[in-house]
Amino acid sequence: MVKIATWNVNSIKARLPRVIEWLKEFQPDVALLQETKSVDETFPALEIGDLGYNVEISGQKTYNGVAILSKLPIDVELTALPGDDTDEQARYIEALVTTPSGGVVRVGSIYLPNGNPTRDDNDKDSEKFRYKLSWMDRLIAHTKDLLKTEDAFVLGGDYNICVNDGDVYNPAGFVDDALCRPESRGRFRQLMNLGLTNALRSFHSNPGLYSYWDYQRGAWSKDNGLLIDHLLLSPQAADTLLNAGIDKTPRGKEKPSDHTPVWCELDL
Repeated sequence: MVKIATWNVNSIKARLPRVIEWLKEFQPDVALLQETKSVDETFPALEIGDLGYNVEISGQKTYNGVAILSKLPIDVELTALPGDDTDEQARYIEALVTTPSGGVVRVGSIYLPNGNPTRDDNDKDSEKFRYKLSWMDRLIAHTKDLLKTEDAFVLGGDYNICVNDGDVYNPAGFVDDALCRPESRGRFRQLMNLGLTNALRSFHSNPGLYSYWDYQRGAWSKDNGLLIDHLLLSPQAADTLLNAGIDKTPRGKEKPSDHTPVWCELDL
């Protein structure tokens, strides 16, 4: 069995005590991290390595940044999403992980652009929103290529998408938000319609499950959350899916990330 989790840590340096604590308690075999906000040289690889994890990073100063932590042997394939050589934002890393049974699972850590604000001064789609949509187009194209390999793969991360109104505590308040705009949701559906499986939704179909709570306005205590972190599985990985869930424990700790981990277990 392989336990894979995704977590937007909102600064690895600021959240290191929480990350170390969680790795010790939850014991994921593979952890996909986003928004590390750290260049490779300042990433706390030694501290995490002391817990038995191999660490692979695609970093960027102050913003973005993704990483893969793995107790299992790992071989990095990509440190950026294909399709735009001019894109310098660190939002994607992909690697092959060798499982204890000798199998291989491909994992990708994704920090999809937020896209807000969606409107510019002329009430047209903003540059940030257009970047989000073009990034999703690239992800769709890359996923099509991955499916041709027939590999078992898991694309996990902060997708910055509420798939439907049940994934947001106040749908009316998010109508024009990039997380809920029809264009964003439409591209997410295109991605899923390629044949992917949302691990969490395979076991939990009810609305009101959240992976993110804003720091403001008592969102955590009121459970005013959003479900924007997802683990998407290829058919070959979905065939081995044993369980999935949300670990809310880290969000209730002192000085937490505003996100909490989403996880799945595979029989690989």
